[in-house]
Amino acid sequence: MDVFYKVAGRYVFAIPFLIFGVFHFMNASNMAGMIPGWLPGGVFWIYLTGLALIAASVSMMIKVMDQLASFLLGVMLIIFVLVLHLPGALDGDQMSTTNLLKDMAMAGGAWLYAGYVAKPAA
Repeated sequence: MDVFYKVAGRYVFAIPFLIFGVFHFMNASNMAGMIPGWLPGGVFWIYLTGLALIAASVSMMIKVMDQLASFLLGVMLIIFVLVLHLPGALDGDQMSTTNLLKDMAMAGGAWLYAGYVAKPAA
């Protein structure tokens, strides 16, 4: 049963990031409005994030450098928490608070994956 949890969990965790990454390429101009005004580059960050999400997902699914990928995915999600969601959450915006909690939970999941599921680096 342990193998089932690791295999099923790996795909159930990785596939949404693949889809989120594809959405970043399909909706880049609409998503660019989420980038703080003080950060130059706008749509560039959307494409970079989409690429990172897809790369992390594929890495986890094929188990190549998945420990590093899931660790870095967690770091990226915490950056989202601090830069994108925390300001709105502090202003009382419920959607920002929801996104903050979602990204925190996914970061924790990514780090749990890195520690307990991923193939250790050689």
